[in-house]
Amino acid sequence: MSFLEVLPLVVVMVAGPQLLSTIFLATSERWRANSAAYVFGAALSISLVVSIVYFLGSSVGGGGGGLLGSSAHQLLYVLVLVLLVYAAVHTYRTRDVSKPPKWMGTLTSATPRFSFRLGFLLLGFFPTDVVTSVSVGTYLAANDDPVTDAAGFVLLTLLVLALPALAVFALGERAEAVLPRIRDWMNDNSWLVSEAVIGLFFVMTLRNLF
Repeated sequence: MSFLEVLPLVVVMVAGPQLLSTIFLATSERWRANSAAYVFGAALSISLVVSIVYFLGSSVGGGGGGLLGSSAHQLLYVLVLVLLVYAAVHTYRTRDVSKPPKWMGTLTSATPRFSFRLGFLLLGFFPTDVVTSVSVGTYLAANDDPVTDAAGFVLLTLLVLALPALAVFALGERAEAVLPRIRDWMNDNSWLVSEAVIGLFFVMTLRNLF
């Protein structure tokens, strides 16, 4: 997969609570251990989902067949587009009452064990992340590419997730002053982040359909 193909997928993977969580953890009491545990959990779950889908796709029928036939793929893409339109409308209509999950308020005092579980669950089982990882695994299997070709996708996703902690490590107090402002903006404008993710995924799905 080329960089231009991987980059939009990475944006879909991290946009929303996934990236917001890393900012909270980078400003937590045990930010080094928490950030490392979060990224490690994410690495395991993303790799697991991509690998499972890849080997299932290869066994069912790679070489352009993938997990589904071409007609079934088109029907699935249409269904995804309809759901994305509904999600975009719903997100906009509820923008004034949109709030981040309550558990995010506890991340500043999180433990490495909790951070690991959070990274594993968010990046492995959050709906948009599941669809994205499945798409990567299916794409590779359908084109008879080796599963190792997913390494760029996984590594770039992990790098973006690690950026807040790397910023604190490199910039120290300057990053500690900026990250809370970014965190608060994302808190107050979480619906905009959601709309951006939905819009990006809509474009990607539309491209696959045609």
